[in-house]
Amino acid sequence: MTEPPGPEPRTGHPAEQAEPDAAEADAGRPELREPDLPRTMRVRKRALRTGWTTGTCSAAAAKAASIALAHGDTPPLVDTPMPGGGRVELPVDSYDLGDGRATAVVVKDAGDDPDVTHGAHMTATVSWRRETGIELDGGVGVGVVTRPGLGLEVGGPAINPMPRAQITQAVGEVLDLERHGVRVIISVPEGERMARKTTNARLGILGGISILGTTGVVRPFSTESWRSSVVQAISVMAAQGERTLVLSTGGRTDRAAMRLRPDLPEVCFVEVGDFTGAALRRAVEAGLSEVVFVGMAGKLAKLAAGVLMTHYTRSKVDRGLLASITGRAGGDEALIGRVAEANTARHAYELWEEAGLLEPAARLVCVRVKEVLERFTEGALAATVVMVDPDGHAPVASSEGAVA
Repeated sequence: MTEPPGPEPRTGHPAEQAEPDAAEADAGRPELREPDLPRTMRVRKRALRTGWTTGTCSAAAAKAASIALAHGDTPPLVDTPMPGGGRVELPVDSYDLGDGRATAVVVKDAGDDPDVTHGAHMTATVSWRRETGIELDGGVGVGVVTRPGLGLEVGGPAINPMPRAQITQAVGEVLDLERHGVRVIISVPEGERMARKTTNARLGILGGISILGTTGVVRPFSTESWRSSVVQAISVMAAQGERTLVLSTGGRTDRAAMRLRPDLPEVCFVEVGDFTGAALRRAVEAGLSEVVFVGMAGKLAKLAAGVLMTHYTRSKVDRGLLASITGRAGGDEALIGRVAEANTARHAYELWEEAGLLEPAARLVCVRVKEVLERFTEGALAATVVMVDPDGHAPVASSEGAVA
Protein backbone atom coordinates (compact mmCIF):
# COMPACT_ATOMS: atom_id res chain seq x y z
CA MET A 1 0.00 0.00 0.00
CA THR A 2 1.16 3.54 -0.65
CA GLU A 3 2.18 5.62 2.33
CA PRO A 4 0.37 8.95 2.76
CA PRO A 5 2.38 12.01 1.78
CA GLY A 6 4.90 12.97 4.42
CA PRO A 7 5.07 16.26 6.26
CA GLU A 8 6.57 19.41 4.81
CA PRO A 9 10.37 19.27 4.50
CA ARG A 10 12.12 20.43 7.65
CA THR A 11 14.90 22.90 7.93
CA GLY A 12 18.27 22.13 9.43
CA HIS A 13 20.95 19.52 8.81
CA PRO A 14 19.78 16.57 6.66
CA ALA A 15 20.89 14.05 9.30
CA GLU A 16 18.67 15.79 11.83
CA GLN A 17 15.83 15.88 9.30
CA ALA A 18 16.08 12.09 8.91
CA GLU A 19 15.44 11.37 12.59
CA PRO A 20 11.79 10.27 12.81
CA ASP A 21 9.75 11.22 15.85
CA ALA A 22 7.34 8.88 17.63
CA ALA A 23 4.29 10.14 15.79
CA GLU A 24 5.94 9.57 12.43
CA ALA A 25 7.09 6.10 13.44
CA ASP A 26 3.49 5.08 14.15
CA ALA A 27 1.96 6.81 11.14
CA GLY A 28 1.38 4.90 7.93
CA ARG A 29 2.79 1.62 9.21
CA PRO A 30 2.63 -0.81 6.30
CA GLU A 31 0.59 -3.97 6.28
CA LEU A 32 2.98 -6.92 6.60
CA ARG A 33 2.71 -9.20 3.58
CA GLU A 34 4.52 -12.37 2.59
CA PRO A 35 3.24 -13.45 -0.84
CA ASP A 36 4.33 -16.86 -2.08
CA LEU A 37 5.98 -17.55 -5.41
CA PRO A 38 4.15 -19.22 -8.27
CA ARG A 39 5.61 -22.43 -9.62
CA THR A 40 6.87 -20.53 -12.60
CA MET A 41 8.11 -17.07 -11.94
CA ARG A 42 6.89 -15.42 -15.08
CA VAL A 43 4.43 -15.95 -17.90
CA ARG A 44 6.10 -17.88 -20.69
CA LYS A 45 5.00 -19.30 -23.99
CA ARG A 46 5.85 -22.75 -22.71
CA ALA A 47 5.73 -24.15 -19.21
CA LEU A 48 9.03 -24.51 -17.42
CA ARG A 49 10.15 -28.10 -16.97
CA THR A 50 10.24 -29.61 -13.52
CA GLY A 51 13.22 -31.74 -12.54
CA TRP A 52 14.23 -34.29 -9.93
CA THR A 53 16.03 -33.78 -6.65
CA THR A 54 19.34 -35.40 -5.74
CA GLY A 55 17.31 -37.58 -3.38
CA THR A 56 15.04 -38.91 -6.12
CA CYS A 57 17.97 -39.53 -8.47
CA SER A 58 19.88 -41.33 -5.71
CA ALA A 59 16.86 -43.51 -4.97
CA ALA A 60 16.51 -44.38 -8.66
CA ALA A 61 20.21 -45.26 -8.90
CA ALA A 62 20.00 -47.35 -5.72
CA LYS A 63 16.99 -49.27 -7.02
CA ALA A 64 18.64 -49.88 -10.41
CA ALA A 65 21.82 -51.13 -8.73
CA SER A 66 19.76 -53.40 -6.46
CA ILE A 67 18.03 -54.93 -9.49
CA ALA A 68 21.39 -55.55 -11.13
CA LEU A 69 22.83 -57.06 -7.94
CA ALA A 70 19.87 -59.32 -7.21
CA HIS A 71 18.87 -60.37 -10.73
CA GLY A 72 21.66 -59.41 -13.10
CA ASP A 73 19.26 -57.22 -15.06
CA THR A 74 20.14 -53.72 -16.28
CA PRO A 75 16.85 -51.99 -17.15
CA PRO A 76 17.16 -48.69 -19.06
CA LEU A 77 14.39 -47.14 -16.96
CA VAL A 78 13.65 -47.61 -13.28
CA ASP A 79 10.30 -46.98 -11.60
CA THR A 80 11.07 -44.90 -8.51
CA PRO A 81 8.91 -44.08 -5.46
CA MET A 82 8.38 -40.42 -4.57
CA PRO A 83 8.27 -39.07 -1.01
CA GLY A 84 4.63 -38.01 -1.12
CA GLY A 85 3.46 -41.12 -2.95
CA GLY A 86 3.36 -41.43 -6.69
CA ARG A 87 6.05 -42.74 -8.99
CA VAL A 88 8.48 -41.54 -11.64
CA GLU A 89 10.42 -43.48 -14.28
CA LEU A 90 13.98 -42.26 -14.61
CA PRO A 91 16.56 -43.34 -17.19
CA VAL A 92 19.69 -45.13 -16.01
CA ASP A 93 22.83 -43.80 -17.63
CA SER A 94 25.13 -46.77 -16.97
CA TYR A 95 25.74 -49.93 -14.96
CA ASP A 96 28.84 -51.65 -13.63
CA LEU A 97 28.55 -55.15 -12.18
CA GLY A 98 31.28 -56.77 -10.09
CA ASP A 99 31.73 -59.59 -7.61
CA GLY A 100 29.00 -59.13 -4.99
CA ARG A 101 28.28 -55.53 -5.96
CA ALA A 102 26.55 -53.45 -8.61
CA THR A 103 26.75 -49.79 -9.50
CA ALA A 104 24.19 -47.69 -11.36
CA VAL A 105 24.30 -44.03 -12.44
CA VAL A 106 21.35 -41.67 -12.90
CA VAL A 107 22.13 -38.24 -14.34
CA LYS A 108 20.28 -35.52 -12.49
CA ASP A 109 17.92 -33.43 -14.60
CA ALA A 110 16.96 -30.27 -12.71
CA GLY A 111 14.53 -29.23 -15.42
CA ASP A 112 14.62 -25.49 -16.02
CA ASP A 113 15.84 -24.74 -12.51
CA PRO A 114 19.29 -23.07 -12.29
CA ASP A 115 20.59 -25.82 -9.99
CA VAL A 116 24.34 -26.32 -9.46
CA THR A 117 23.78 -30.09 -9.35
CA HIS A 118 22.09 -30.23 -12.76
CA GLY A 119 23.87 -32.94 -14.74
CA ALA A 120 25.39 -34.55 -11.65
CA HIS A 121 26.06 -38.28 -12.02
CA MET A 122 24.18 -39.62 -9.00
CA THR A 123 25.86 -42.95 -8.40
CA ALA A 124 24.74 -45.82 -6.17
CA THR A 125 26.87 -48.85 -5.39
CA VAL A 126 25.00 -51.69 -3.69
CA SER A 127 26.75 -54.69 -2.13
CA TRP A 128 25.71 -57.59 0.07
CA ARG A 129 26.36 -57.60 3.81
CA ARG A 130 25.73 -60.20 6.54
CA GLU A 131 23.33 -58.17 8.68
CA THR A 132 19.78 -57.71 7.42
CA GLY A 133 18.49 -54.30 6.47
CA ILE A 134 20.19 -51.40 4.72
CA GLU A 135 23.35 -49.54 5.63
CA LEU A 136 23.49 -46.18 3.86
CA ASP A 137 26.70 -44.23 3.46
CA GLY A 138 28.17 -41.44 1.38
CA GLY A 139 31.06 -41.84 -1.00
CA VAL A 140 33.11 -39.42 -3.08
CA GLY A 141 31.37 -36.11 -3.65
CA VAL A 142 28.83 -36.46 -0.84
CA GLY A 143 29.52 -34.09 2.02
CA VAL A 144 30.34 -35.11 5.58
CA VAL A 145 28.50 -33.44 8.46
CA THR A 146 30.92 -31.76 10.87
CA ARG A 147 28.57 -29.57 12.95
CA PRO A 148 25.35 -30.17 14.88
CA GLY A 149 22.08 -28.49 13.97
CA LEU A 150 21.33 -30.23 10.69
CA GLY A 151 19.34 -33.08 12.17
CA LEU A 152 22.05 -35.45 10.94
CA GLU A 153 24.74 -37.38 12.79
CA VAL A 154 28.03 -35.52 13.04
CA GLY A 155 30.62 -37.48 11.10
CA GLY A 156 27.99 -39.06 8.88
CA PRO A 157 27.03 -38.35 5.27
CA ALA A 158 24.92 -35.33 4.37
CA ILE A 159 21.94 -37.39 3.24
CA ASN A 160 18.78 -35.84 4.62
CA PRO A 161 16.02 -37.88 6.29
CA MET A 162 13.53 -37.80 3.40
CA PRO A 163 16.04 -39.02 0.78
CA ARG A 164 17.17 -41.70 3.25
CA ALA A 165 13.61 -42.95 3.51
CA GLN A 166 13.16 -42.70 -0.26
CA ILE A 167 16.34 -44.71 -0.94
CA THR A 168 15.36 -47.33 1.62
CA GLN A 169 11.90 -47.70 0.08
CA ALA A 170 13.35 -47.97 -3.43
CA VAL A 171 15.81 -50.70 -2.43
CA GLY A 172 13.10 -52.45 -0.41
CA GLU A 173 10.97 -52.75 -3.54
CA VAL A 174 13.66 -55.02 -4.99
CA LEU A 175 14.98 -56.82 -1.91
CA ASP A 176 13.27 -58.14 1.22
CA LEU A 177 15.32 -56.21 3.75
CA GLU A 178 14.00 -58.31 6.61
CA ARG A 179 15.77 -61.31 5.05
CA HIS A 180 18.67 -59.68 3.19
CA GLY A 181 21.22 -57.05 4.01
CA VAL A 182 22.89 -54.56 1.67
CA ARG A 183 25.25 -51.63 1.90
CA VAL A 184 24.34 -48.66 -0.30
CA ILE A 185 26.97 -46.01 -1.04
CA ILE A 186 25.82 -42.83 -2.76
CA SER A 187 28.57 -40.91 -4.52
CA VAL A 188 28.69 -37.93 -6.85
CA PRO A 189 31.74 -37.50 -9.08
CA GLU A 190 32.55 -33.76 -9.18
CA GLY A 191 30.36 -33.28 -6.10
CA GLU A 192 33.12 -31.54 -4.18
CA ARG A 193 33.54 -29.02 -6.98
CA MET A 194 29.78 -28.44 -7.14
CA ALA A 195 29.67 -27.86 -3.39
CA ARG A 196 31.95 -24.84 -3.74
CA LYS A 197 28.98 -23.02 -5.30
CA THR A 198 26.76 -23.75 -2.29
CA THR A 199 26.78 -22.73 1.37
CA ASN A 200 27.64 -26.26 2.52
CA ALA A 201 31.04 -25.37 3.96
CA ARG A 202 29.50 -22.61 6.05
CA LEU A 203 27.00 -25.13 7.43
CA GLY A 204 29.80 -27.53 8.30
CA ILE A 205 29.16 -29.92 5.40
CA LEU A 206 32.56 -30.64 3.93
CA GLY A 207 33.81 -32.55 0.92
CA GLY A 208 30.74 -32.55 -1.28
CA ILE A 209 27.08 -31.81 -1.87
CA SER A 210 24.08 -32.72 0.26
CA ILE A 211 21.51 -35.27 -0.84
CA LEU A 212 18.30 -33.28 -0.52
CA GLY A 213 14.63 -33.23 -1.40
CA THR A 214 11.40 -33.16 0.56
CA THR A 215 9.02 -33.64 -2.37
CA GLY A 216 11.38 -35.37 -4.78
CA VAL A 217 10.63 -32.75 -7.43
CA VAL A 218 12.62 -29.67 -8.40
CA ARG A 219 10.21 -26.97 -9.53
CA PRO A 220 11.73 -24.25 -11.69
CA PHE A 221 12.99 -21.43 -9.48
CA SER A 222 11.26 -23.24 -6.63
CA THR A 223 11.02 -21.80 -3.17
CA GLU A 224 11.67 -25.18 -1.61
CA SER A 225 15.44 -25.49 -1.95
CA TRP A 226 16.31 -21.91 -1.05
CA ARG A 227 13.83 -21.71 1.82
CA SER A 228 15.10 -25.04 3.12
CA SER A 229 18.73 -23.95 2.95
CA VAL A 230 17.95 -20.71 4.80
CA VAL A 231 16.08 -22.52 7.57
CA GLN A 232 18.82 -25.13 7.79
CA ALA A 233 21.55 -22.49 8.05
CA ILE A 234 19.77 -20.78 10.93
CA SER A 235 19.33 -24.10 12.72
CA VAL A 236 23.06 -24.75 12.43
CA MET A 237 24.07 -21.36 13.85
CA ALA A 238 21.62 -21.75 16.73
CA ALA A 239 23.11 -25.16 17.51
CA GLN A 240 26.52 -23.47 17.82
CA GLY A 241 25.12 -21.26 20.58
CA GLU A 242 25.16 -18.12 18.43
CA ARG A 243 22.37 -15.60 18.98
CA THR A 244 23.03 -12.91 16.35
CA LEU A 245 21.82 -13.68 12.84
CA VAL A 246 23.13 -11.62 9.94
CA LEU A 247 20.95 -11.74 6.84
CA SER A 248 21.95 -10.56 3.40
CA THR A 249 20.26 -10.79 0.02
CA GLY A 250 23.12 -12.19 -2.06
CA GLY A 251 26.84 -12.62 -2.50
CA ARG A 252 27.85 -8.95 -2.55
CA THR A 253 25.79 -8.02 0.48
CA ASP A 254 26.98 -11.14 2.28
CA ARG A 255 30.59 -10.06 1.82
CA ALA A 256 29.69 -6.55 2.94
CA ALA A 257 27.99 -7.96 6.04
CA MET A 258 31.10 -9.93 6.96
CA ARG A 259 33.19 -6.78 6.71
CA LEU A 260 30.71 -4.96 8.94
CA ARG A 261 30.65 -7.68 11.60
CA PRO A 262 34.11 -9.29 11.71
CA ASP A 263 33.44 -10.18 15.35
CA LEU A 264 30.96 -12.89 14.34
CA PRO A 265 31.80 -16.39 13.09
CA GLU A 266 30.97 -17.25 9.50
CA VAL A 267 28.08 -19.50 10.52
CA CYS A 268 26.08 -16.41 11.59
CA PHE A 269 25.88 -15.07 8.02
CA VAL A 270 22.99 -16.32 5.90
CA GLU A 271 22.11 -15.32 2.32
CA VAL A 272 18.37 -15.03 2.67
CA GLY A 273 17.57 -14.08 -0.93
CA ASP A 274 13.89 -13.15 -1.07
CA PHE A 275 12.79 -15.21 1.95
CA THR A 276 13.13 -12.80 4.85
CA GLY A 277 9.87 -13.92 6.43
CA ALA A 278 10.88 -17.59 6.49
CA ALA A 279 14.25 -16.68 8.00
CA LEU A 280 12.74 -14.53 10.73
CA ARG A 281 10.23 -17.20 11.72
CA ARG A 282 13.00 -19.78 12.09
CA ALA A 283 15.15 -17.32 14.03
CA VAL A 284 12.35 -16.77 16.53
CA GLU A 285 11.72 -20.51 16.83
CA ALA A 286 15.44 -21.07 17.46
CA GLY A 287 15.47 -18.51 20.27
CA LEU A 288 17.80 -16.02 18.60
CA SER A 289 17.86 -12.51 20.01
CA GLU A 290 19.22 -10.21 17.30
CA VAL A 291 19.06 -9.88 13.55
CA VAL A 292 21.21 -7.67 11.36
CA PHE A 293 19.93 -7.15 7.83
CA VAL A 294 22.33 -5.90 5.16
CA GLY A 295 20.89 -5.02 1.77
CA MET A 296 20.83 -2.67 -1.17
CA ALA A 297 18.19 -0.09 -1.98
CA GLY A 298 15.86 -2.35 -3.99
CA LYS A 299 15.25 -5.10 -1.45
CA LEU A 300 15.21 -2.67 1.46
CA ALA A 301 12.61 -0.50 -0.28
CA LYS A 302 10.32 -3.53 -0.61
CA LEU A 303 10.87 -4.55 3.01
CA ALA A 304 10.17 -0.96 4.07
CA ALA A 305 6.75 -1.35 2.43
CA GLY A 306 6.06 -4.41 4.60
CA VAL A 307 6.78 -7.10 1.98
CA LEU A 308 8.62 -10.04 3.55
CA MET A 309 8.97 -12.10 0.36
CA THR A 310 10.63 -9.78 -2.11
CA HIS A 311 10.90 -11.65 -5.42
CA TYR A 312 10.16 -9.42 -8.38
CA THR A 313 7.12 -11.45 -9.45
CA ARG A 314 5.40 -10.92 -6.13
CA SER A 315 6.41 -7.41 -5.11
CA LYS A 316 7.10 -4.02 -6.60
CA VAL A 317 8.93 -1.02 -5.24
CA ASP A 318 6.47 1.46 -3.73
CA ARG A 319 7.51 4.71 -5.38
CA GLY A 320 5.01 6.62 -3.27
CA LEU A 321 6.84 5.46 -0.18
CA LEU A 322 10.19 6.54 -1.63
CA ALA A 323 8.74 9.92 -2.54
CA SER A 324 7.44 10.35 1.01
CA ILE A 325 10.85 9.46 2.41
CA THR A 326 12.42 11.98 0.05
CA GLY A 327 10.28 14.74 1.53
CA ARG A 328 11.08 13.71 5.08
CA ALA A 329 14.78 13.68 4.25
CA GLY A 330 14.60 17.32 3.14
CA GLY A 331 13.95 17.01 -0.58
CA ASP A 332 12.11 19.77 -2.39
CA GLU A 333 8.96 19.30 -4.43
CA ALA A 334 10.90 18.85 -7.65
CA LEU A 335 13.00 16.04 -6.18
CA ILE A 336 9.96 14.41 -4.60
CA GLY A 337 8.29 14.39 -8.01
CA ARG A 338 11.33 12.90 -9.72
CA VAL A 339 11.59 10.12 -7.12
CA ALA A 340 7.86 9.42 -7.49
CA GLU A 341 8.55 8.74 -11.17
CA ALA A 342 11.80 6.81 -10.62
CA ASN A 343 12.20 3.64 -12.66
CA THR A 344 13.69 1.62 -9.82
CA ALA A 345 14.78 1.95 -6.21
CA ARG A 346 18.33 2.29 -7.49
CA HIS A 347 17.18 5.23 -9.60
CA ALA A 348 15.76 6.83 -6.46
CA TYR A 349 19.07 6.09 -4.72
CA GLU A 350 20.93 7.91 -7.50
CA LEU A 351 18.58 10.88 -7.28
CA TRP A 352 19.13 11.11 -3.52
CA GLU A 353 22.87 10.90 -4.05
CA GLU A 354 22.81 13.60 -6.70
CA ALA A 355 20.83 15.89 -4.35
CA GLY A 356 23.15 15.30 -1.39
CA LEU A 357 20.40 13.50 0.55
CA LEU A 358 21.58 9.92 0.24
CA GLU A 359 22.49 9.32 3.88
CA PRO A 360 19.35 10.78 5.47
CA ALA A 361 17.00 9.20 2.94
CA ALA A 362 18.73 5.83 3.13
CA ARG A 363 18.67 6.00 6.90
CA LEU A 364 14.92 6.56 6.88
CA VAL A 365 14.53 3.46 4.71
CA CYS A 366 16.64 1.48 7.20
CA VAL A 367 14.61 2.75 10.16
CA ARG A 368 11.43 1.75 8.38
CA VAL A 369 12.77 -1.75 7.64
CA LYS A 370 13.87 -2.14 11.27
CA GLU A 371 10.31 -1.40 12.37
CA VAL A 372 8.92 -3.95 9.89
CA LEU A 373 11.31 -6.71 11.00
CA GLU A 374 10.67 -6.15 14.68
CA ARG A 375 6.92 -5.98 14.17
CA PHE A 376 6.96 -9.18 12.10
CA THR A 377 8.74 -11.00 14.97
CA GLU A 378 6.47 -9.32 17.56
CA GLY A 379 9.53 -7.88 19.27
CA ALA A 380 11.29 -11.22 19.74
CA LEU A 381 14.27 -10.02 17.70
CA ALA A 382 16.08 -6.71 17.97
CA ALA A 383 16.85 -5.58 14.42
CA THR A 384 19.63 -3.49 12.92
CA VAL A 385 19.41 -2.60 9.23
CA VAL A 386 22.27 -1.42 7.03
CA MET A 387 22.07 -0.24 3.43
CA VAL A 388 25.17 -0.71 1.28
CA ASP A 389 25.99 0.85 -2.07
CA PRO A 390 24.96 -0.87 -5.33
CA ASP A 391 28.36 -2.56 -5.61
CA GLY A 392 28.17 -3.88 -2.06
CA HIS A 393 31.43 -2.14 -1.20
CA ALA A 394 30.53 0.36 1.48
CA PRO A 395 27.74 1.02 3.98
CA VAL A 396 25.58 4.03 3.13
CA ALA A 397 23.30 4.27 6.15
CA SER A 398 22.12 2.36 9.19
CA SER A 399 18.97 2.29 11.28
CA GLU A 400 21.21 2.93 14.27
CA GLY A 401 22.82 6.16 13.07
CA ALA A 402 26.35 6.71 11.82
CA VAL A 403 28.02 4.02 9.75
CA ALA A 404 31.73 3.26 9.48
